[in-house]
Amino acid sequence: MALIKSVRGFSPKIGENCFLAENSTIVGDVEMGEGCSIWFGAVLRGDVNSIRLGNHVNIQDNACIHTLYQKSVTEIGDYVSVGHNVVIHGAKIEDYALIGMNAVVLDHAVIGKGAIVAAGSVVLGGTKVEPGCIYAGVPAKFVKKVDPDQSAEMNQKIAHNYSMYASWYMEEKED
Repeated sequence: MALIKSVRGFSPKIGENCFLAENSTIVGDVEMGEGCSIWFGAVLRGDVNSIRLGNHVNIQDNACIHTLYQKSVTEIGDYVSVGHNVVIHGAKIEDYALIGMNAVVLDHAVIGKGAIVAAGSVVLGGTKVEPGCIYAGVPAKFVKKVDPDQSAEMNQKIAHNYSMYASWYMEEKED
């Protein structure tokens, strides 16, 4: 069972049909919608401020979601994919965005709907990534607009695949 811990009077609220890997950690002021998946080693640490996840968000292995005390919150929309080893710290990630493996997204950054943050990128605090754009590098910069159909197909496919992967683990528990 995942480590689910209350702190400072805040207890995590987990939506229906969520998969929480046995060694994931969800602490404090965290609320997630339905159908989310929190993978192995991932940490959602809502001890100093709030973390909000929409529906069908996947937080992949070893990702860390946190905030700044009294200064930033983390908001993640619906069908967002957060890759392995990602750090999101006090940022807003809009629907169907894709945050690539080992990327870092810092306080008050906004990642627009359907945008892609390339693997290994660092999105500096306050950066606004326009919807449907790819940002890459350290620090992350605009690379190009993505064809909306291509972005939707890739981002949606990954988000929906993670719902399928989570169902495999949930079926195992029922047996």
